[in-house]
Amino acid sequence: MSGLSRQPRPTGDDGSSPVAPAHAGRLSQRLGRGLVRGLPLLWLALFFLVPFAVTLKISFSSPATAQPPYLPLLEWDGGLEGWREFFEALDFQNYQMIAADALYRDAALSSLGYAALATAILVGIGTPTAYAMARASARWQPILVALVIVPFWTSFLIRVYAWIAILKPEGLLNAALLKLGLIAAPLPILDSPYGVLIGLTYAYLPFMVLPLYAVMSRLDPALTEAAADLGASRARAFFTVTLPLSLPGLAAGALLCFIPMVGEFIIPDLLGGSDTLMLGRVLWSEFFSNRDWPLASAVAVLLLILVVGPVVLFREAELRREEAVEGAHEGAQR
Repeated sequence: MSGLSRQPRPTGDDGSSPVAPAHAGRLSQRLGRGLVRGLPLLWLALFFLVPFAVTLKISFSSPATAQPPYLPLLEWDGGLEGWREFFEALDFQNYQMIAADALYRDAALSSLGYAALATAILVGIGTPTAYAMARASARWQPILVALVIVPFWTSFLIRVYAWIAILKPEGLLNAALLKLGLIAAPLPILDSPYGVLIGLTYAYLPFMVLPLYAVMSRLDPALTEAAADLGASRARAFFTVTLPLSLPGLAAGALLCFIPMVGEFIIPDLLGGSDTLMLGRVLWSEFFSNRDWPLASAVAVLLLILVVGPVVLFREAELRREEAVEGAHEGAQR
């Protein structure tokens, strides 16, 4: 067996194995992928999970005339006995109060109603707007997108205040309608539900248009051309081809609008008047007027549950849609 002698392993100029750089490269790639995945999780942990845990803890506390205005406080040097006393002092009293008081139920239903109605209006306005932008020439599309984004260059609060000057009885809108002879007396739009809906529609319209435009601009024009060749009108081609393919963008835009509108405070406060009941106003009142931080934290947890629900439903619908598409694709291959 002397003829089968083992060949020496090749080495580099410095005596190191050439396999080492490849192994180091794979290790660096794994570290890079782990870093890319870990940073968003770290961001969520620091700026969502930790604040939510603090809010959840305060929601089980009791109001107190102290600083901070709630009890109990966790004493880190109390040992196991201190932890036991801390958890025993927590209760569900704030959630029981929310369940028993019709104010919070009415505020939640009102917030959901305003957000749902405004989202429906945004779908009706944003869909044709995004479609027109997607069908415009390539030279005009960047200009149209810029015009949609321009309102973000101005403070949100200033834009809402501008609507006060437009909607008040002696404002620009009523003055124009009176001059045209369309109305005999100023319309009570400000400090009414109509003012809230107008403000919500104006403020969140870009969040509906941009996701829809992003999806519609990537659709193949040959699809609508094929529908037209088969005898479909432009309207029928839109509702049977373009709109179904744009549903992911429509759903994303609806969520981007619905979720923040449920907790909106500035627009109902400035355009809706004192009679407008929404969770955002109730939350502000409990925090700053009543200084009842535990009850306000419980309202905030309720608000989070209301806005997370649609996200979970959307995610489940997307998973079912993806499974259906994969199943149809596999069936076509067979």
